[in-house]
Amino acid sequence: MIALTWTLLIPVAGMLLLALLSSPKVSGWLNLFVSILSFLSSCWLAKKVLKAGSFGGDQFYIDTFNVYLIVLTTFVGMTTAIFSRPYMQHEIEIARLTITRLKLYHASYQAFLFTMLLALSTNNLGVLWVALEGATLATVLLVSLYRTPESIEAAWKYFILCGVGIAQALFGTILLYLAAAKVIPDDGQALLWSVLHGRAAELEPAVMVIAYVFLLVGYGTKVGLVPLHNWLPDAHSEGPTPISAVLSGLLLNVALYAIVRVKMLTDAALMSGTDYNPQLAGHLMMGFGVISFTVAALFLHRQRDIKRLYSYSSIEHMGLMTFAFGIGGPLATFGALLHMMVHSLTKSAIFMTVGHASQIAGTQKMDHIRGLIETQPAVGWGLLIGTLAIAGFPPFGVFTSEFLLLTATMQSWPWLTIPLLLGLALAFAGLFRHLQPMVFGARPELQSAVYVNSLPMMIHLFLVLWLGLSIPSFLANWFDAATQLITGKALL
Repeated sequence: MIALTWTLLIPVAGMLLLALLSSPKVSGWLNLFVSILSFLSSCWLAKKVLKAGSFGGDQFYIDTFNVYLIVLTTFVGMTTAIFSRPYMQHEIEIARLTITRLKLYHASYQAFLFTMLLALSTNNLGVLWVALEGATLATVLLVSLYRTPESIEAAWKYFILCGVGIAQALFGTILLYLAAAKVIPDDGQALLWSVLHGRAAELEPAVMVIAYVFLLVGYGTKVGLVPLHNWLPDAHSEGPTPISAVLSGLLLNVALYAIVRVKMLTDAALMSGTDYNPQLAGHLMMGFGVISFTVAALFLHRQRDIKRLYSYSSIEHMGLMTFAFGIGGPLATFGALLHMMVHSLTKSAIFMTVGHASQIAGTQKMDHIRGLIETQPAVGWGLLIGTLAIAGFPPFGVFTSEFLLLTATMQSWPWLTIPLLLGLALAFAGLFRHLQPMVFGARPELQSAVYVNSLPMMIHLFLVLWLGLSIPSFLANWFDAATQLITGKALL
């Protein structure tokens, strides 16, 4: 538990220190240092889990499913902090931010990471709800950081829509407690996931179905599932680019993680009953996933803002993951876990290049971003390769995970393979019709000179390429152990 304690306390200490610092240069380096320490402590935690298996007490529980997401969260948090330091310094130089707001940014950044790590590591489903609400509050401050009318409107929409969603999740959690209280004598353990998982077959199926629907809608709002997705494009387009990277690469994963945890309980409860389809929870996830995937693929064609373009790509991929977890089974679940990782790495890398492209052009309007290959080769090539990767081109890891998903779909739901392939083709067309002029178009006369920090983007894209060519054995075994935990069956 010492490793977990450090993993949770380091961002809290960093948040407090960064709230007191006034030097923008020092705070940028301190934010990076704290993020590095968080990543190292999460690796220590992962090493213990891989050796000993799951462990924890009443309030915290670590297993192969959540520890993999903890490491992914701290890694992307660290690399985004590398990108963030010079990026936010430039925002100070061009007077988009004041030192006070930069202090708020760094403190909220660590608060955001802490709430996500708490949500992933807690054993108490009530604390999970509190942590996700805390993540909402932290990101509201970050989305509105520039204090423009558009950013304040986006933050308000984010707060209202996610607030409504999280209220639905609270009601679902209360219903879950109601079902658990009938079979678990100790009221203090009625929301502990490890206890619930052991006795899930005894839970009342009718109450669990209603609870799951509320939790799916509530947490699905934070995943960005259609029709609950309207906050996501606005939040991405108006907030600082580093926050877009961690929102798209991390927060959406955490909300989906919460849904999968509850689905495991619901599946077990429905298997013991006779009046309900035992696959009802999965079918609901499949329905939301297909709708989200299709709508996002269509909306990609209508975008004019580069950050909104890639935010709709995030909705598309979260729909794919939700669909995969809904199918269930070892192959689809393994593919979904892999897709969570490669999407997080690829999308955060894309938003890093998008941030630089916007600073160079002085706008996020795609009509004014042109000729990046010629003017800023690192940014142009990064955006091109990142988009190829997220569109599912081989040999990148997104191709591998999507291939696994399509294979699982052909095995279980063959008739859904055609709409999936059509959706992938639509998404590909929507991304590349906008990408081609931005990368290869005529060079504009006036562009801003910015410092391009391409290291984190290169690290992410290299890892996505590596995962497409060959998944390391330790990582494959890790995914397989998580797959067995979720589905009860191993793939490998």
